[in-house]
Formats: sequence, structure tokens, C-alpha cells
Amino acid sequence: MQAIQDAYPDDVGHCYGCGRLNPHGHRLKSYWQDGVAVARFTPEPYHTAIPGFVYGGLIASLIDCHATGTAAAAAAVADGVPIGSLRFVTASLTVDYLAPTPLGVELELLGTPVEVKGRKVVAEIVLSAGGSPCARARAVLVRMPETMTPR
Repeated sequence: MQAIQDAYPDDVGHCYGCGRLNPHGHRLKSYWQDGVAVARFTPEPYHTAIPGFVYGGLIASLIDCHATGTAAAAAAVADGVPIGSLRFVTASLTVDYLAPTPLGVELELLGTPVEVKGRKVVAEIVLSAGGSPCARARAVLVRMPETMTPR
């Protein structure tokens, strides 16, 4: 199964969080499965906040990229176009940190679209470690403006 982000055209495949063409980024991979986007990511020891726990900025970054992938897939399905043919950017992101996120554990992100309407998608994302929710977010995403596409 191809990751949502791997289906993006090369000219928009450089995102620090999920771009397959950014050798220094996280390269998050989200997969569309039965109306939900699923991703897994294992933080490295340098992603630390304090010993043993993940830096909150990484958590927000992963959620942000997973939300845009969730929006891209949900809108593509709604519009009847191939996944990866639409690209979204974040208009608003609210993250609630529910519990400290441990290092050394694979993180799972689940993205659920709750509204798909025109150029806008609202998604809810849950980030869990070892099956326990550590962060929950709500994101408002909009189709990427043409002015952001490299010429």
C-alpha cells in the first residue's frame, strides 16, 4: 500500500515532517484505511524533552503532517480523484497533550475526517504510545493555494 505522502507530486514532496524528498525530515508515512488515516513513527533519542520523554514540538509536527495527509485522502475520496492528487495545508491546529509521551515506543497516529466540504477539511488526530492516548488534536485544513506550488 502506498503512503499518502508518497503519492504527492515531486514539486510538493519536500515537507520537513512528511516529505519523501527531504533527507533531513521525519518522513512520516500515513496510510488510508477504511476512512481513517494511520501512521506510525518511532522517535529517536534526540527527540527528547526530558530524559525518557518525547519533545512536544515533535508531537505537534507529526500531528500537523498526519492531519494534512488525512485531509488529502478524505478530499480525494470525496471528489473521486486519486489519493495524492490534492494537497492541503494547515489553517488551524489545536493540540491537547493528555499524558507524557515516552521515548523508545512506537507512536501511532489515527486521523479521522469529521468534515469534508469544498476546499476545507476538519480532522481529529489521536497520537498514542503503547495503546495509550498521549495527545489529541483538531485541525482545520485547506487546499494548498496555487501560489505555494513551485513554478
